[in-house]
Amino acid sequence: MPLDVCNRWTHLRKILGRNGPFCQSDYEAGSEALKFVLEECKILIVGCGGLGCELLKDLALMGFMNISIIDMDTIDLSNLNRQFLFREKDIGCSKSETAAKVINERIPGVKVKPYFCKIQDLDTDFYRNFHVIVLGLDSIVARRWINGMVCSLLNYDDGILDQSSIIPLVDGGSEGFKGNARVIIPGMTACIECTLDLFPPQINYPLCTIANTPRLPEHCIEYVRVLLWNREKPFGDVAIDGDDASHIQWIYEKSAERASQFNINGVTYRLTQGVVKRIIPAVASTNAIIAAVCSTEVFKITTSCCTAMNNYMVFNDVDSIYTYTYEAERNPNCLACSRVPQELNLSLESQLQEIIDLLVNDEKYAMKSPGLTTMINGKNRTLYMQSVASIEEKTRVNLKKSLRELNLSSGQEIIVADVTRPNTSIFVLKPPSASNDPQSVSASSSSSS
Repeated sequence: MPLDVCNRWTHLRKILGRNGPFCQSDYEAGSEALKFVLEECKILIVGCGGLGCELLKDLALMGFMNISIIDMDTIDLSNLNRQFLFREKDIGCSKSETAAKVINERIPGVKVKPYFCKIQDLDTDFYRNFHVIVLGLDSIVARRWINGMVCSLLNYDDGILDQSSIIPLVDGGSEGFKGNARVIIPGMTACIECTLDLFPPQINYPLCTIANTPRLPEHCIEYVRVLLWNREKPFGDVAIDGDDASHIQWIYEKSAERASQFNINGVTYRLTQGVVKRIIPAVASTNAIIAAVCSTEVFKITTSCCTAMNNYMVFNDVDSIYTYTYEAERNPNCLACSRVPQELNLSLESQLQEIIDLLVNDEKYAMKSPGLTTMINGKNRTLYMQSVASIEEKTRVNLKKSLRELNLSSGQEIIVADVTRPNTSIFVLKPPSASNDPQSVSASSSSSS
């Protein structure tokens, strides 16, 4: 049966063809907004799991014809109960490529372009190409990285933000029967880095428990992940990759051996993968609701037919249906979106380890494995680098040295790299006169490519 093109977008014409009390001030009713959605607007979806599949379906059915989607994962049997674009025959295939193929075949006119890779594999020119980026991720680190990317794309002219450089972020998240959706206008509203304290704390097991008195299957898995991996180095000096089946299989087998020693039941491959990747149980209905909210916000942002959500919505249907929307406020000292220097008071006699601890434990930075370098006499010098085992071993001795012993003087720049940010952060040691304490050091933070 031939596609009735004229009537296909009747519902959108009814919305976009007339003004209303909730339209943005610059909105002009007519056919231009619909033409923009159908022909020009470019949407990027990051993540093709339970939420990503829903987002892709919703946006394609709403008229967005130019969609790109990134996901580095392959399809697993456990995905099929909620990631409805996949079938059993697709197990082992790329999520993004499979989802794109299904949508392109099922919805006429849509052109979904898949990217089967890590978000870090794509450069700034790639991300600058989109009008809106939608996040359907289960990783806080990935969220922070994308957030840092869009913030790094902002241009300022004499301190005034060039609004044409803004790429809005629409972020969705779900945890069981709870979820949230938010709209982020980089440089203008609260970004992900501004509100890190809103994310649920990561569950950490005491080291003494997992090493000496394990009681749960999770304790056995954490023992292998935290202690045994670095001790035995089954694949050489490489970090654990939760998406590498050989890594997960090795951890599962070793965890099962330890569980048997302590008469603990319940260690499975799926649980092992969940512990290693910090997977949170998902519910299909929650994903559908959050994706619908996010897709509606994308439509509002791209057409101006209605004022966007301001700016954070929480959803809960554990006992009954509850929603609440409030305005998350910007952090004036945010490391990602603020242009205000950050000050850290540390004595020149402080050890390098104290800087590492500060960057990791302070909620303002919440870094994972910061690497520090500096320039001395025109030469680049690595102070400490945790991400590369061979360099970590050589630079570990610096952790116990003071800043003075490391020849870090006033005005010295310390360049910090971390997996949570696409760009490095530069901390500049200020003269002692910048603080009441003549021995103290202050640091201002800025971004560099």
